[in-house]
Order: sequence, then structure tokens, then C-alpha cells
Amino acid sequence: MNKYIATNQWGTFFGVTQKTLDTVWGNLTNPAGDSVIYISMEIGADRDVYHPIKKMLQQTDIDKTSTNLLRHFAKLYLNGPEKIPNYGGGLGILAGDTLKSFADLKIPAIAVSLLYRKGYFSQLVDSRLGQISTATDWSPENTPTLYLMKNPEFPELPLEIEVPFYYGRDREVLARARLWLKMEVSANLDYFIPEILLDYSIPSSPDWIRQVSQSLYDSISDQAKAVQRRLLGASIVTIKKTLGITANTIHLNEQHGVVVVLNLIAEWLAEKIGANYPVKATDADILQAADEVAKHLVFTIHTPVKAGHDRFDKNIISQIGHAFCSRILHLLAQDDENPNQYNFTKLAMRVNRATNSVSRLHKCVTQKQFPQFADKITAITNGVHHLTWISDAKAALYDSFTELKNWREDPAVFVNAGLLFTSEDFRENFELAWKEDTKKLISYVNNMLSLHRKQMHETWIDPPNYLSNLDDGEHVLDPAVFTVGFARRFSTYKRADLIFDDMDKLADIIVSHNYPVNFIYAGKAHPSDEPGKSIIKLVLDLQDDLYIKTNGLGKLIFIPGYDMDIAKMMVSGAHAWLNSPKRPLEASGTSGMKAAMNGIPNISTMDGWWVEGYHEGKTGWKFGYEADIDTACLSEAPSTLLYEQDSAAFYELFPEILAAFYETDLRSRYIDKCIYNLQLNCPIFNTHRMAAEYAKRYNLQLPDPVAKRLQKLRNIYQSDV
Repeated sequence: MNKYIATNQWGTFFGVTQKTLDTVWGNLTNPAGDSVIYISMEIGADRDVYHPIKKMLQQTDIDKTSTNLLRHFAKLYLNGPEKIPNYGGGLGILAGDTLKSFADLKIPAIAVSLLYRKGYFSQLVDSRLGQISTATDWSPENTPTLYLMKNPEFPELPLEIEVPFYYGRDREVLARARLWLKMEVSANLDYFIPEILLDYSIPSSPDWIRQVSQSLYDSISDQAKAVQRRLLGASIVTIKKTLGITANTIHLNEQHGVVVVLNLIAEWLAEKIGANYPVKATDADILQAADEVAKHLVFTIHTPVKAGHDRFDKNIISQIGHAFCSRILHLLAQDDENPNQYNFTKLAMRVNRATNSVSRLHKCVTQKQFPQFADKITAITNGVHHLTWISDAKAALYDSFTELKNWREDPAVFVNAGLLFTSEDFRENFELAWKEDTKKLISYVNNMLSLHRKQMHETWIDPPNYLSNLDDGEHVLDPAVFTVGFARRFSTYKRADLIFDDMDKLADIIVSHNYPVNFIYAGKAHPSDEPGKSIIKLVLDLQDDLYIKTNGLGKLIFIPGYDMDIAKMMVSGAHAWLNSPKRPLEASGTSGMKAAMNGIPNISTMDGWWVEGYHEGKTGWKFGYEADIDTACLSEAPSTLLYEQDSAAFYELFPEILAAFYETDLRSRYIDKCIYNLQLNCPIFNTHRMAAEYAKRYNLQLPDPVAKRLQKLRNIYQSDV
């Protein structure tokens, strides 16, 4: 076990060998520059869902003969905090899944994000008040997988970098940050991706910098948002020089870190013109610099929703940046709709060598939103890290059938699931594993309801579930009941309340067929998204109506505090996964992919990834609006959200789904859909395939075994067709 303790100039790390540590840093500092810097505002990879180092320790005896350092790490990894609340939702979880696949595939990369001392908000839910946002308390100092990097010249001191910042009329200040390193380690512990988290909440940084950097997506003001974006993007050049990173490619995971472009343009101009470039550079020089910088950037856009595209008033930018930055933005980032704003998505679109959407449908949408860049916009459909999201029960099932041999290393192996349709042994064991997952989910919910009943008398929180107010023991959920899962960020276009639009109609379907249904919901609304929070409150208010009108056959549950652990229980334990956004506003959506990894059929509008994952109904069901995409259908106005039309389509479909689950003579068709998910969707919608497509965009010269493995994954599916 001591071989998994490794040291370099930045510190001592646990979970990889010295050879692996040296290999990773050698790749990142190689003069050839065959590596990538991956920039993301949020990165989610909680240990309680997946962590190979912890798994190794759970299978190993640490005895008295072990070194003190080994015992220290073992205790920390086995008993330390599980959460690193540096993510708010799908974007961050996708980033974490991406880095895990980079590690598994040995793609040389280093990630950069911010470390938020107050994390993303913690969610309380009260039946009267709805969502309540509270601060998240956590301690990076005591969190396993996080290492405070050391100063090589003074090893007893932490490494700090200075990031030049301008605050008010070109007055330069220095924002200082400590660098934390988080290791995304491969499943085999033979590679890892360093994840650099910038901690600006330190005594040597200005108070206003410390304040703004503490919470993910700080929404105190537009200026606070702009400062956060700058703290991320403006750090990249300094990090690169400090750590000796030679990467020729920078990948912007969304436009939040696009300020790096300004630094790179300035750096190029300084080299060409000299230190006096802010005065001497012409507009033509700036545009030439932008074209040169673009050769080194890859950009992924994740949403068509207007609120997801950063726009900042010019006066805000002028207060936090050098006048020359405003000049660059004036040339490259003028907002087409508002001349008083800069559009950071437009800047990212303009300055890159490759832009991609996150599904085929999203490519069409993005081309309509940014017609001036349509020719350069391609598609790389998202995926999920299969090793993270497949439940233990399903993983054991897959391990036990030779047709799926090596699925952990190569998710493309799932194409062989087609050989299992006629295997009664597989079908029976699939149902047994599914029942185990459902029992785990339902037990969690029932325990939660019981706890909430007790808390009614102990706290001011009014439990967020109607069933919590009923007598204990009589109104628990039954794992044999058809269970629909719905979990995601609560935003108006996602229409969490869609299927309850006509409660009488829904209740009639359930009662007339005598089909009991559990609807289990979870998710957060951004603290400043009042319409999103109102939808959570509406879901809470609908619980008693559904229960009463169905005579107790219909139960609607809301799980507060949504995180990756809850998500994994839901995507593996539900019987069907519901997704009901207004087409075409869901760029991709990954929760349904996680369900598919567990064989769970989806019920979804034809939006995002589901257009590619539906396979003519083999893997689930579709409903709702399905016309061609035009600019009019991109509206998020409440009057355009198609509630009546799409809910009616769901009610027409729902009896068929219930019958397929409950009726004995139809049950085999339901299991067929589960197996089709394994055969058709698992090989495609995984981050191994997605990472292989990105690696091609990075133009990396990789060792032959790595290159061949990536090509094999790309051969399975080409997103951009």
C-alpha cells in the first residue's frame, strides 16, 4: 500500500504510484504541448457515489505495520467528508464525469475551477415556504482527495499565485489565490487528472475578492458574477506559467472562463508589439491576435436558454478591467440585441478553432441562435461516466454475464446486450437487481418521511411532503408500485409540473385502471430564480390533491437536498425516468442517460439527447410537440410553454406505459425496453465515447495504445452527422 504514496515539488499525494505521478506531470509539462487545460466554473465528483481509491482501501487491511502516513490517509479516505460542494447541477457533474473518463483513457489534461468556501447553497424545503437557501459549511482542509499545493521554494508554505486585476479606472490590484489540487483518479489507479481549484478566500487577497469568490454562482449582483468569471479566466495564464504547463489547447466548458481570451490576446500583442501594446495596437492587430489565439481554443456551449449566456453591462466591465480589455470586447463581444452590453458567449464563439453543441438537435438550435458562426458549430453529444452511475446491483449483474465481459473498461461492449434478449437467466436477474435498487430508493424515501414526522415537533421546518403529515406506518411507499423519477434543476422551461397540469385527468387514469403510481421528485432552483422556486412550491402544493383524488393510489414525493448520491439512487431505482422540457430548450440532459445505464426506460419530450436515444421507441416513450425548429419556438415566455398541448399528449400515452409495467402479458415488452437501453444507449451516451471525440478536436499526439483505444470508441458513434 505504501507504493500509493507519491511526492513531487507540489506536495505528497495518495492513491497513485510515484511512476504515475511523474508520468502525469511529465505529460503536462512536455515541451511538445500535447495536453489540454479544461476550464469549468463548476466540477462535481462526490466520493460517496464513486471513488476508486476509497474502494481499494475498503478491500485492504491497514494494520499496525503500516506507516503513520499511510494510516493517516486511510483514515481520512475511509471516514472523511464525502462531499465537495463545488457544483450546482448538470454542468458540474458532466465536468466531473468528463475528467474521470479522461483519467480512465489516459488523455493528458489538467482542469481549472474555483474553490468555493461556501460551496453551492444547501437546500431546505418547507411545505409553506418552499425552497429555503442556506450556506453550505465544509472544510477543504479536512476533505480527502484535496491537497493544498506547496511552494517549491518554501515547502512549509502553501503555493500562492498573483492574478492581476483592475478595479476602477485602470487601478491595478492583485488578487491572490492558493491552489488546491484534487485528483480524479482512473478506475485502475494508473492515471489521474489534476484538478486545480483556486482559493481566493485567503487573508492576502482583497476583502471584496474574498467575499465574491466564496459561493458558486454568486448572485448578489451582476458585478459579483462578472468578478467571479474574471477570477476564473484571468488565472489561467498565471497557473500555466507557475506550474510549467505546456498545453497547446484550452477547452472552455461553457463560456464562464472566456476572460482567458483577453489575457492571451494581450500576451500575443506584447510579444509582437512590445510592452506598450495598449497604446500602439491597432484594431487590425487585435483582430489578428484573436485569430492566432483562436487556434488554441475549443469551446463547448451547453444551453440555448438566454439566462445561460453571460451578458454584462459595459460600465460593469469597465469597473473591473483595464481599458484595453474593453477595447478588445468592443471588437469581439458586442451584444447584437443590446449595444450597452458585452456578450461573453459571442466572444467564446468568435475566438476558438472548434465550437460544439452537446447534442445533434442542440447543434441546429445553436446554429439558429448564432447564424454568423453556423459553419463552425458542430455536435459532440454528451455522455455520463458509466462506472459512476451504474448501481452496485446492476454492476454485479453485468459482471456475471460473459456477453458483457470487460464492460467496465470498454462501454462499447454493451452492444452485445442484444444477445441477452432470449436469456431467461439474464431477464430474471435483471429484475432482481432492479428490485434491489428500487427497494434502496423507496427505503430512503420512507426513512426520510419518518424523520420528517419527528422533526415536525423539533424544528420550525414544516415537512415538504404531504405524507409526512399522515399517521406513521400507514402511508409508506411500496417498492412494487410503479415509480416515476424526476430530478434536475428547477427552471421554467423544464416544466417539472407539466404532467400535473390537468390533475383530474391524471387522477382518472390512475383510478380507472387501478394502477398505483409513485412520483418521486428532487432538484434545486437557483436562489435568484424566483419562477423556478415557485415551481417547487407548486409541486409541494399538488401532493395532497393527487393523493386525495386518487384515493391514495397516487403519491407525489419531494426529496430535498438533491445531490449526486440521491441522483444515483433515483436513476437506478425508478421504473421510468421522466423528462418534460419544452422542445428545443434542453440542450442535452444527462439524467436520462444515467437511467439508461441502469436499463431504465425514459419518458420524454423529443428534446436534447433523447432525439438520439429514442431509437423509434425501443428504449422508452416520447410525447409532445415535435415540429421543426425555428426561432419562435426558442421563446421561454410562460404563454409559449405548451402546457396544455404536451400534457394532453402525456395523458394519452400514460395508460400504455402503466399497462406495460403492470400487465403480466405485456411485462416482457417492458423488459425488452430495458435491454434495448443497454444495447443501444450504453455504448453511445458515455463520457468515454464523448472524451474520445474531444481528444480528436484537441489534435493530441498520443501513444499508440491510447490513440487506438480512442479511435475504437469513436467508431461506435459519430455525434456530428
